[in-house]
Parts: sequence; C-alpha cells; structure tokens
Amino acid sequence: MIVNLARGVRAFTSNVFLVDGDRTVIVDAGNEFDVVDAAREYVDDVDALVMTHTHPDHVGNRPDIVAEFDVDVWGYDTDQSGVDHAIDDEETVTLGDHDYQALHTPGHKGDHLCFYSEAASALFAGDLIFANGGFGRTDLAEGNRDVLIDSIERVRSVVPEDLGEMHTGHGPSVTTNPFQDVELAAQAARMG
Repeated sequence: MIVNLARGVRAFTSNVFLVDGDRTVIVDAGNEFDVVDAAREYVDDVDALVMTHTHPDHVGNRPDIVAEFDVDVWGYDTDQSGVDHAIDDEETVTLGDHDYQALHTPGHKGDHLCFYSEAASALFAGDLIFANGGFGRTDLAEGNRDVLIDSIERVRSVVPEDLGEMHTGHGPSVTTNPFQDVELAAQAARMG
C-alpha cells in the first residue's frame, strides 16, 4: 500500500508517502500538518523515514515523525541536518514489500534521490519530475538546469516504458502511462 498522507492538505508541504509492508516507511516528512495523526490512520508503527531531499517543505515534520515512531532518517547526505544514514547512488532500499534502487539525481538539490522498483513497477520521483512533464525548480540553492536535465535523462534510461506508477513530491501521482510524463519532463527541461 502506498498512500499520500498530505493529500488534500492546504499548507506549505510536499507530498508524504506512507509505504506499508515488511518495512513500513514514510518517504519525505512534509511540513506544516499533523503527519503523525495521518500516519496513525493506516499503521501503528513506522520503521524508517526516507528522504528524497532536504528542502524545508520535505523535512519540516521530520522531528515529529522521529519522536513519535522512534525512527532513523535515511537520505543521500548525512551532512544535512537530521539525516542519520546515507543512501548511496544505486544502493538498494526496501520500501514496504519491495526493493527500490536509489538514484542520485541532483539538479533541483544536490542531495536529491529518486527510488525505482522494477518489481513494484513504481518510481518515487521527488521534486525531479512531476505530472504532465513538470520538473523541479533550479533557481534555488544547489539548483542547476544542466544537471537536472542529466538527472531526468538518467531516470528515463532506467525506468521502462511500461512503468506502472510515479509518485511525485508535489501534485498528483501518475498511474496512467507515467513514462510519458518522464519523457515530457525531459523535453520541457531541455527547452529552457
């Protein structure tokens, strides 16, 4: 089960995905809403908090999740505040019942990760790629348009054309032909 705990929340927040299963994980903490109560509607416990990146809208609720569920925080860069354990590029990470390949995908932020599972046919795209060909901002600190384009192309080369679902850092998840959205993002980012 993958559920967006921030769905319908009107606040300065990212999406927050609860991935239930053998290793129940929250992907991104979100910001400015009661994520703990939202998670408790579905599960009694959480095993880990995994970050796509550490922009404020993705980490604001981190202390609440850590305190309530007594979990460690996993992300690309342990030099970032609150990240306990590093996830290396191409490392395997268990989210729910499936293993996901971590892909270091900078350009929006230097510590950005995407997570892809062939078995689940799912991609957690963070703020790299959004529905309808949207892509992450590059005008913030650590943003770089050329690097972002390379990261989108990397994801495009890894995920198959029949990808089943893409969960994004903002906006709706894509469950109908998400590979098309990846391709559109690659085209749109190159257009400048």
